[in-house]
Amino acid sequence: MRSISLIFKQFSKTVLLLACFTVWGVSAKAQGDATKGEATFKSAGCTSCHKIDTRMTGPALGPVISSDTDDKWLASWIHDSQALVKAGDKKAVDIFNQFGQTPMPAFPQLSDGDVSDILAYVRADWKKIQEDQKKAGPAAGAVTEDKGPSNLAVYALIGVIIIALVVILVLNKVVATLERLLEGKRLLPVEEEAVAEESADKYALLKRIIKNKKLVFFILFCGTVAMSSWTWVILWDTHVPQGYQPVQPIKFPHDLHAGVMQIQCQYCHTGAYKSKNASIPSLNVCMNCHKVVKTESPEIHKIYDALGYDPATQKYDSLKARPIQWIRIHNLPDFAYFNHSQHVKVGGIKCQQCHGPVETMKEVYQYSPLTMKWCIQCHKRTDINMKGNAYYENMIAVHDLIKKGVKVTPAQLGGIECGKCHY
Repeated sequence: MRSISLIFKQFSKTVLLLACFTVWGVSAKAQGDATKGEATFKSAGCTSCHKIDTRMTGPALGPVISSDTDDKWLASWIHDSQALVKAGDKKAVDIFNQFGQTPMPAFPQLSDGDVSDILAYVRADWKKIQEDQKKAGPAAGAVTEDKGPSNLAVYALIGVIIIALVVILVLNKVVATLERLLEGKRLLPVEEEAVAEESADKYALLKRIIKNKKLVFFILFCGTVAMSSWTWVILWDTHVPQGYQPVQPIKFPHDLHAGVMQIQCQYCHTGAYKSKNASIPSLNVCMNCHKVVKTESPEIHKIYDALGYDPATQKYDSLKARPIQWIRIHNLPDFAYFNHSQHVKVGGIKCQQCHGPVETMKEVYQYSPLTMKWCIQCHKRTDINMKGNAYYENMIAVHDLIKKGVKVTPAQLGGIECGKCHY
């Protein structure tokens, strides 16, 4: 009996010990600090490849980490994912193949505590996102369907039309009755005679005006001046679409990018500094940021559609790609030569001098008239800064050679530059 009691005590101790280890393991898992985890998540560079609720280079972490309770394996993966892949770990190999065998950077500098904090942050943030989605309801963010005018409005409009027709019919009846009364009292012929006399007086007045040669000359002179002025203004403003502001296929807010974000014009319009044309930025420039930023925006999805890009799989389908039909705003005549680099790089002209305060424009419009007179006035008024400008320094050097009587060739004046003939 005593031996049974001892065996029972040993068994109880073992069970209690296992229970303590289990509780300790669960509590250790729950001890991660979400606040510290958020800071570590951002400082360690996790945000460059991951989001909590959206797939980027790597998977959306929220659903993955919340469904995987093996924190020890997750810590091993974060510390060195390739070690698990090389060791043949099935879960690691499956993830590695799922994401195109793109290796995840190793993070040996993160301690187990740091990893626990990151996991706690991801789980807490994912739980918060799910709760917010439940509160918002299934229709959150849905576009309101345009159902057209209500039935009540349609019926009201029909009623107004019917009432108007009735009023018109009643008025016609009243007018017809009055005319019959006037005819009975023989008042209508008198009225017609009065109208005829008035018409005769008008024609007489018109005849007197025509016979007045000074008045006729004055009217013709004023008409000629007015028509000439109108013709001059119309011809002067022909093909001068100042203020032209077409609706573009994608709403690109310059006030946000160039104004709030202070992105330089040349980041998108790379040709302005080195070419004749400022160039329309290709969509890969947009994707430098918007592969990650504002991925939920309908306007950004227009870029995805044009590229044949699927944000869920992060793959491109060239068969679905199609060009965006941008509408040109600034369009010079074919006979006018304008070189952006000559003005931007050599002349040091700011973009706003011609294009206006683009950094404040929600939608770009033609700010300047871009006429020959406007260009000539600018060329007359703008001061040239020759200091530190290789182009003008070369011109001065050639001018000094000419004054000394030295032979100067077209090559020294830039005559063998490609752009002199080929542009």
